[in-house]
Amino acid sequence: MKTPTWQVQPKARNRARSLRRDFTEAEKAVWALVRAHRLQGVSFRRQTPIGPYIVDFVSHGARLVIEVDGGQHFEDKHLKADARRDAYLMAKGYRVLRFTNLDVLKNREGVFETIVGALKKSPLPNPPPQAGEGASPGEPRS
Repeated sequence: MKTPTWQVQPKARNRARSLRRDFTEAEKAVWALVRAHRLQGVSFRRQTPIGPYIVDFVSHGARLVIEVDGGQHFEDKHLKADARRDAYLMAKGYRVLRFTNLDVLKNREGVFETIVGALKKSPLPNPPPQAGEGASPGEPRS
């Protein structure tokens, strides 16, 4: 059996694991909203590497990234880095929602509504055919 090849560098994988263990109160609040397919059955992952970046939350199916930013993100160098990051993610086909920690903690309902609104605009994948890959019911699979 062939050993699987990982597309994520070990350093990024370890950093993502560390971030999953040590996430902020605001990130915990967002995770409580989106985990376990709670929003329209959409699956989200947290602290997931995409290219050179680790995003806070991502739904690959809905092509949606959610970032929860602390105060340091409003410093000039962080604003520029976030703009580069957003441009990279958008070039990969993702839409990016950014919320401040304060928004999440003080206006949870507004954050929830914004995420739901973004999901309604997302191109969700079509469900697979019930009988398998294009087969008609009763038709043998190859």
